[in-house]
Amino acid sequence: MTREQLRRRLEFHQDLGVKTVYRRACATPVAHAAEPEAQAEACATDTLEKIRADIGDCTRCPLHQGRNKIVFGVGNEQAKLVFVGEGPGADEDAQGIPFVGRAGQLLTQMIENTAKKEGIPLLRRDVYICNVVKCRPPENRTPEPGEMEICGQFLFRQLAAISPKAICVLGGTAVRALLQRTDGVTRLRGQWHRWRDIPVMVTYHPSYLLRPYNQDAKREAWEDLKKVLHYVYD
Repeated sequence: MTREQLRRRLEFHQDLGVKTVYRRACATPVAHAAEPEAQAEACATDTLEKIRADIGDCTRCPLHQGRNKIVFGVGNEQAKLVFVGEGPGADEDAQGIPFVGRAGQLLTQMIENTAKKEGIPLLRRDVYICNVVKCRPPENRTPEPGEMEICGQFLFRQLAAISPKAICVLGGTAVRALLQRTDGVTRLRGQWHRWRDIPVMVTYHPSYLLRPYNQDAKREAWEDLKKVLHYVYD
């Protein structure tokens, strides 16, 4: 990895106002460096294990008050494709695993069935799946901006540590977190966007697709998924 690539991987920290990065081999933080290259080299040692340890038994925002388990993420830590959703629901909060309820079952079917039809040998376990926030919002409400900002630092570290070939963003909340856009999913879907130097495909959240009147959206989501799968795995 070049110094320029390393520098780009650190830019999300700077946008968030983070002044400290961590070396995997160090128990103490590395102070904010004057040179972007030095910062980037420290950031490049970040791992999912280290990020999960840094989250700890998080009490940084009010969402911790009603949670059962922190839902960090699941899948292949060297995945070429990452899916980012909104936040845990009741099933996810109980199990500590993202996308295991009805919406998660639909997402699994979408990934595996689309891949099979397109001749791509891919299972859910081959990708990585996470959410913008790691704790379940009360009544499954949309996360507040402050909650998204606090959890976003860990999401961005996850994405930088994995460094996938592409990211698939599921729903409007994830769009706002990664792309800083308020446009509706209908307007943004099916097109390539970018988070740092990583291509991003926007599509509908599976929970939206479960509604019986969204048949057109289902077809569009399958088209989005075919596009991203062929880009990543062809």
